[in-house]
Amino acid sequence: MTVPPPTKLDLPRLLDTAGAILDGCVDTFVGGLGAPSAVDKGKGGHDFATQLDLDLERRIAAELTASTGIPVHGEEFGGAAVDDGPVWLLDPIDGTFNYSTGLPMTGILLGLLIDGEATLGLTWLPILRQRYAAHVGGPLLVNGVPAEPLPATSSLRHTSVAYGSFNANNRGRYPGTRRADLLRALSTEVSRVRITGSTGVDMAYTAAGVFGAAIAFGSHAWDNAAGAALVRAAGGVATDLEGRPWNVHSPSLVAAPPGAHEELMALIADTVGDWSA
Repeated sequence: MTVPPPTKLDLPRLLDTAGAILDGCVDTFVGGLGAPSAVDKGKGGHDFATQLDLDLERRIAAELTASTGIPVHGEEFGGAAVDDGPVWLLDPIDGTFNYSTGLPMTGILLGLLIDGEATLGLTWLPILRQRYAAHVGGPLLVNGVPAEPLPATSSLRHTSVAYGSFNANNRGRYPGTRRADLLRALSTEVSRVRITGSTGVDMAYTAAGVFGAAIAFGSHAWDNAAGAALVRAAGGVATDLEGRPWNVHSPSLVAAPPGAHEELMALIADTVGDWSA
């Protein structure tokens, strides 16, 4: 199948096609809840894949390619370049630790990137029976029903904010000690801080207005692309921790309605300043 030029892509049709493919995997996903680790990906066994991760990625990738002609890049097996033309970006089980322990905050994430930009997103949470889908221009669809756009003016004060999981001893681009500093400051400015263990849940709930904002410290685009697309389609803002608009090469993701995002970025700047300092 020949892939149409990006400007000729029928995004509503692609959203429907991808949603039907994910719907076909729901029973398999639900039936595998609690699956043990099959592949140790390092980090002392804290980062792993179940056999279902592998099986679902193979199945979804094959069906997407056959149905749309657009190549797929998955978390487990890689694939096409993610910054050149249209490409599907797939995380077959987001929140694998949750999934393996039976915690229902876990799902399937699928984004469509065009030249590295998040253009379409689907977050399926089968255990919770929730589906979030959107393409650029909106609206956000929650279980197939258009949702109200996020408010342009909003505040963090009376909201819950989702925060990415972390280890205070970790180093890297966003050191654990600085993340702990930010968490402490954030806890005094918002009603509640939530750590769900799933970037997909955090971003979908932010797009739907359940959370007032979400912060993800990870750079893996398969974790972030779908959520960035959902939040933007809902009228929100998606950047990295330095405030640059999110794209496939971004090292992190901060998502919120416009007013709350401005507040959150100011709090990050006041608390952390330069992350590398």
